[in-house]
Amino acid sequence: MKQLLLQIFTWWNGQTMGTRFFTWRHGKRVGEDEMGNIYYEGTMTSFGLPRRWVVYKGYAEASAIPPGWHGWMHYRTDTPPTKETYVARAWEKPHQANLTGTAAAYRPQGSIAAKGERPAVTGDYDAWTPGS
Repeated sequence: MKQLLLQIFTWWNGQTMGTRFFTWRHGKRVGEDEMGNIYYEGTMTSFGLPRRWVVYKGYAEASAIPPGWHGWMHYRTDTPPTKETYVARAWEKPHQANLTGTAAAYRPQGSIAAKGERPAVTGDYDAWTPGS
């Protein structure tokens, strides 16, 4: 019941009823990424390209799409990652979603949100005042 109400009244928790119906009518499942997001391809757009969309698992956050799927979603490649053997380079870091606004967000030294003390002011800065 909760899932049904979320689909009716919210767009940020997975798919809405409209997206579910559109996917049922026009979508062809292309694949799924390691985070559980499901990717679809459907009818042609007015530009002559197949329409592509993703149904997020949980909260709809665009930065949760891994690099390989991002390239496919934005028509940089026509081959989805599920149909190719992609091996990450040694220098590539694993994909991480944007953590801004969460407890795990980056907080540099001196930030109000960071723990600890702010560094002392060195005195080499003179504030601007009008008329000086």
